[in-house]
Amino acid sequence: MHKIWPRVQRLWKRWKPFLSPLLLIAIFIFLGHTLAAHWQEVRTVRITAAGWACLAIATGVTLFAHIWTGWIWGWILQELGQPISRTWASQTYLKTNIAKYLPGNVLHLYGRAISAKDQGAPFAIASLSVLLDTLLMASGGVIIGLFCIPRPWLPLAIMAVGGILLVLHPKILGPLLDWLSQLKKSNEDKAEASPQRWLKHYPLGPLLGEMLFVALRGLGFVLTVVALTPISLQTVPTLISIFSVGWVLGFVTPGAPGGLGVFELTVSTLLTQEGLFQNEPGLSVGIALSAVALNRLVSTLAEAIGSLLAFLDERWTL
Repeated sequence: MHKIWPRVQRLWKRWKPFLSPLLLIAIFIFLGHTLAAHWQEVRTVRITAAGWACLAIATGVTLFAHIWTGWIWGWILQELGQPISRTWASQTYLKTNIAKYLPGNVLHLYGRAISAKDQGAPFAIASLSVLLDTLLMASGGVIIGLFCIPRPWLPLAIMAVGGILLVLHPKILGPLLDWLSQLKKSNEDKAEASPQRWLKHYPLGPLLGEMLFVALRGLGFVLTVVALTPISLQTVPTLISIFSVGWVLGFVTPGAPGGLGVFELTVSTLLTQEGLFQNEPGLSVGIALSAVALNRLVSTLAEAIGSLLAFLDERWTL
């Protein structure tokens, strides 16, 4: 095993620059083929005045979700012993979040760590806060995504949620974050940044906060779907669950800036599956493709507005 793992790492480093572009190309080819095959359905989609109002509300809900998760990141920094304002954390999150669409999909994380360092947090602790925030966000998305799976899979979903909650225990999460961070610092710095030292409590509060973030993002997606077609109230949890699955896959896929392509492929496919909606057929392909495209527009617009507002607020308070 000790000989195999270094070999796997070398292969991954060698082929990583090619795998991400190839994955994105394959996804966009598939989406383009699907769009071309169902173009007539997409052309028939119309947005009414009420629909535009729903899209405006969806943008506001998505913007609030990003403000909220920035506040949660500030909470995590405080849990790690850093007296940093949560308002400042929300502002910084909004300013850096738009950078996730740049190649590499990591510059926004690095920007937050540098900003926290400039506020007086040791860089190791700032990096740890970003890692913990990312892990809790992904965990929250998985849990939300498992809420509305078909009943035959319910025992598996319960086991999966239990496994996630177990991994988040400090005695397990600490060594895991140590391994993920791989901080190349001196022994003294490593001791200072050790999760065993700083993670003294189960991160239940931040986890619930990240789950609320994903749920708010899912609500924004539901409003986007409502702008295109009427839906019943009982389909709302399923739509939020579908959004969460697509969001998590896009979030964890390396080389996909902002989950671009991965989210659209996953969600548009799930939206057309009849078995996921209780006593109701799935959405038409035209509505599904239009919904994911509009959701991307709403999400990007909300992030751009948030970044602009944070920048202006920073200039006005100087």
